[in-house]
Amino acid sequence: MPRKQAPPPQAPVSILLATLMQIIAAHRPAFRQERTFRRAVALLFGELFAFARHTVTQVLLALGMHDTDPTAFYRLFSRSRFDDATLTACLFRETLKRCSKHDPYVIGIDSTQIPRSSLTLPGTSWLHAFRTAVFKRGIHRAQRFVHCAWLPLREKGFTRAIPLRFLPSFPPKAAPADVPSAKEWEVGLACIRWVRQQLTAAGRAAQWVVVLADGAFDTVGMWRGVPAQVALIVRTARNRCLYLLPPPPTTGRGRPRRYGQRAPQPASWLTKQELFRRKRVLVRGRRIAMRYQVHGPYLCDGVPDRPLFLIVIGGATWQRGKRRPRLGRREPAFYLVTAMKTDTGWALPLSVGQILAWVWQRWELEVAHREMKAGFGVGQKQCWNKRSAVVSGPWRVWVYAVLVLAGYRAWGWIRGPTRPERWWRGAQRWSFTTLWRSYRAALWGTAACRSLWTPSTDDWLKKEHTIIALTNAALAAARA
Repeated sequence: MPRKQAPPPQAPVSILLATLMQIIAAHRPAFRQERTFRRAVALLFGELFAFARHTVTQVLLALGMHDTDPTAFYRLFSRSRFDDATLTACLFRETLKRCSKHDPYVIGIDSTQIPRSSLTLPGTSWLHAFRTAVFKRGIHRAQRFVHCAWLPLREKGFTRAIPLRFLPSFPPKAAPADVPSAKEWEVGLACIRWVRQQLTAAGRAAQWVVVLADGAFDTVGMWRGVPAQVALIVRTARNRCLYLLPPPPTTGRGRPRRYGQRAPQPASWLTKQELFRRKRVLVRGRRIAMRYQVHGPYLCDGVPDRPLFLIVIGGATWQRGKRRPRLGRREPAFYLVTAMKTDTGWALPLSVGQILAWVWQRWELEVAHREMKAGFGVGQKQCWNKRSAVVSGPWRVWVYAVLVLAGYRAWGWIRGPTRPERWWRGAQRWSFTTLWRSYRAALWGTAACRSLWTPSTDDWLKKEHTIIALTNAALAAARA
């Protein structure tokens, strides 16, 4: 009897769309009604085809729903049509499917701004403008959010930031909104506690959480509130005030000392060249030589019961190019790391090599900010309600997270589809452009969107349907 042939492997695009549908179906409990869930799914797919501003009406135009009343879609954000806490909890559980309980759960937190032009939009306030010179900072009107993202395991030094939460952090003088004002470190600490609670609820109480943060979160309140089983890696200032551990208590009278002697400032260690050690770290497909020092444990002023280690990373200079060499420079950096109690004393929660590798990956949060705001339209929805002005931004971030998570679960980081160009093989890691193009190609291949790509034949009736469908997309792109 002839042997049965194995079915042909699925194309990467087909696997991508099937994975996306599974992740979307897992978020159904966050919506109260089925019709509300279907409207949300329609907006999710419409975001991929809205090539102009990502407003609700432009998304409906991209879907060909120009005769639809948009009121029901706007009420997704102005009314409690979905539970945001359940939505983020479902997303977190989906990330655990690609994260082993034996590896630390790595997250990054960072604050970002959504520029606005209105003085009365809820949540807006005058903030430092990031598009002005550092030596002469200006101000602009914007909304401030704190971004908490999951950093999956690295593949050949590659990873990406997949957003988990996008919470508002409005100053006290911001325009009244549906949420109270909060500082950046307070919202960041709430994100860390939320991740810790979600892991415990999933039966992973023993799994460590590694948090990467910049200097804005190096505060006394942040260090005091960090829960157990959490390793906090925060960039600190070069003149940070640190203290040695106090000496052992004596039997004399008086209260035991809480701090030891004043420790040297972090920048002072840069002159001790003989103390630097070298290690090569795999970052984005290549190994980078790094010089580092480890000192401590130390104590911060105001946190006498939380020992910390100081990691000093030396700077570097190099030349780029052969014909026209350009001088490249990496400035030195200083990090404070939570110390872990052992039988013999205090130790780092991770190896030095792992810490150096993860410190490099914190930049992926900045890459996600650029893609979400400049390319994916976060903050472009015209929602003026006190609730919708706050919810519309995190909703768009959730859409971005679901699409990127599906790409990671389908391809990993380096097993994406081949490039269509014949003059370039593509980079080692797939780009966001490749991901969006693959989604569009997969959706255009379905029966619902087939009229957008089916070539016209002698049947003028089919040609008419094709022209009408292409006109909808063209009008949406032209903001007509």
